[in-house]
Amino acid sequence: MSKRVPVELKRLDHGEGLPLPRYATDGAAGMDVVSAENVVLEPGKRHAVATGLSMAIPHGYEIQVRPRSGLALKHGVSVPNTPGTIDSDYRGELKVIMINHGDEPFVIARGERIAQLVLAPVTLAEWQEVDTLSETERGEGGFGSTGV
Repeated sequence: MSKRVPVELKRLDHGEGLPLPRYATDGAAGMDVVSAENVVLEPGKRHAVATGLSMAIPHGYEIQVRPRSGLALKHGVSVPNTPGTIDSDYRGELKVIMINHGDEPFVIARGERIAQLVLAPVTLAEWQEVDTLSETERGEGGFGSTGV
């Protein structure tokens, strides 16, 4: 079993009565989070969907917001900044930016599962400026340089 990390969670007034984010199965990496509002997402449009939750993510972690595969496949509805990042020092409401890539309006009902949340450790970089970089087989080959 994976280690559980405590995350403080505050339910906002408009989140009353909704389930907290939860893992659908024992093997799930992401917790399903639900909408706290009713929204009609027109084709090609975006909306920051309220969840009715705010949280205190522990220092050294982030929450990654990821789309639900079923919504993407069946309706073309996704999260455009995938994965979205919720930083440990943010204390406002968690909102999920959603986009409708489909051809039909998509109705998001209050209480409907809209995205997945993944708690992930953060590794911070420390830049070391150098005059040259080590050589590799690929070198400076860019997009498509490794073949099909």
